[in-house]
Amino acid sequence: MLYDAYEMQRSMLAGASAMASFGADWMRNPANPWSYMDGGSVVSSALEVFAHASATRGKPAFGLTHTTIDGREVAVTEEIVLQKPFGQLKHFRRQGIEGGPKLLIVAPMSGHFATLLRGTVERMLPSADVYITDWRDAKLVPLSEGRFDLDDYIDYLIAFLETMGPNDGQGGTHMLAVCQPSVPCYAAVALMSADRNPSRPRTLTMMGGPVDTREAPTAVNTLATERPHAWFEQNAVVTVPMMYPGGGRKVYPGFLQLAGFMSMNLGNHMMSHWEMFKHLVQGDEESADATKGFYEEYRSVCDMTAEFYLQTVELVFQKHALPKGEMMHRGRRVDPAAITDVAILAIEGERDDISGLGQTKAALTLATNLPDEKKRYYMAEGAGHYGIFNGSKWRNRVAPVVEEWIAANG
Repeated sequence: MLYDAYEMQRSMLAGASAMASFGADWMRNPANPWSYMDGGSVVSSALEVFAHASATRGKPAFGLTHTTIDGREVAVTEEIVLQKPFGQLKHFRRQGIEGGPKLLIVAPMSGHFATLLRGTVERMLPSADVYITDWRDAKLVPLSEGRFDLDDYIDYLIAFLETMGPNDGQGGTHMLAVCQPSVPCYAAVALMSADRNPSRPRTLTMMGGPVDTREAPTAVNTLATERPHAWFEQNAVVTVPMMYPGGGRKVYPGFLQLAGFMSMNLGNHMMSHWEMFKHLVQGDEESADATKGFYEEYRSVCDMTAEFYLQTVELVFQKHALPKGEMMHRGRRVDPAAITDVAILAIEGERDDISGLGQTKAALTLATNLPDEKKRYYMAEGAGHYGIFNGSKWRNRVAPVVEEWIAANG
């Protein structure tokens, strides 16, 4: 019922958004005498803000067509290297550029598409041969494709690394986990290290990840621990309507995840839209477009399978299985002590309100057999959760640290 109610509301808002957009264009049209009146810009700006806020959104495109290497513009094309039911391995091929470190950027499966990391990919393209995990919207995956849980997620990561090839090329293979995938990435590296898998990465960088959520718990962590597992199963899991290819699948819908994140910082989001309104009234289209661009991505959400969501809540946030040494993968214990030659970089944001300080750093302590010279910790001063992988702080302060670590261990 919840999903059906959401679809009905979405359809109604889509029509209202289209009408508001038409009204905004009409109020700005030079042929309309009302556009020259004092209140014309106010009305058109208000309509445009409403149209943008209520518009329906699908999966955005990366849209990265070129990069600059050594002062030369290089064309970039996307290619799918490996396709699986719940996700694919996407490669950003730099035309005419061979060799260099291979970098697998692991996007979070947390309600947003991999394009949330567009800025992360764009910044790393000049220095690395970039691949990314492009997760699929669960409501589009037919029930015939089966389940997808945390164990499958880890299997996918290992398969992606093996597809990228053995770690013997120029610059080596490296892994960068952003937020949620820090735990499965860490588990995959531990399992591959125990097996001496030749495709294990040379470095693992984790940014704002919930490795040990007992450290500096945030509102997100508190929500997960103050309610029993059954509560999430009863209140956060819904059935996909039959109008979608994945009709009948149990999911944690993206719109619920988005509502949760929006409510955490509702005041900030309201101020952002107020500022966008003022920029439009003043004719500052560039500043307004910057806010629009952010929310175009932020509001583009997708569903995740119920089994993956519930297993993550239970093992990562409630039982703290990894730091306690109790995490299992298909009947096998995940042992961080097996990591002996994969250099680990832990990055945290000083003002991260999703993964608190110390949660990612814990990964360094757990890897008891990894030499100290292969461990590094970096705290980005003044950076929030999104600031460590997007925006000026990421580009100018965090990314150089990642590049240095890759170069030092490549």
